[in-house]
Amino acid sequence: QVQLVESGGGLVQPGGSLRLSCAASGFTLDYYAIAIGWFRQAPGKEREGVSCLSASDTSAYYADSVKGRFTISRDNAKNTVYLQMNSLKPEDTDVYYCATDEDVLYGCYPKLYHYWGQGIQVTVSS
Repeated sequence: QVQLVESGGGLVQPGGSLRLSCAASGFTLDYYAIAIGWFRQAPGKEREGVSCLSASDTSAYYADSVKGRFTISRDNAKNTVYLQMNSLKPEDTDVYYCATDEDVLYGCYPKLYHYWGQGIQVTVSS
């Protein structure tokens, strides 16, 4: 069974940085061969795609609101995906989730993904 465990969230001041990690296990396919991504959700709002990596890392998607500030990367040896978040803003405050699905090759729509982590809080505040 696929399991995803996020870490690295917390409280940071505006302009600061955080790096989220998502360790994955239980795949039947090569971890590198599937899409994986980060999503976020605020109370009362729909979950949105923040950044996703396609299978084999052929392309990366970033939401307009995070372009130039966030970077997604994957360490295949560790089955871990990272989200480096720089120049954080108060509007980045949300619960962040990583997600993956062995049937997805690309795309950053929440409905595509079957497996989700438990979510981790990121709060940007002075």
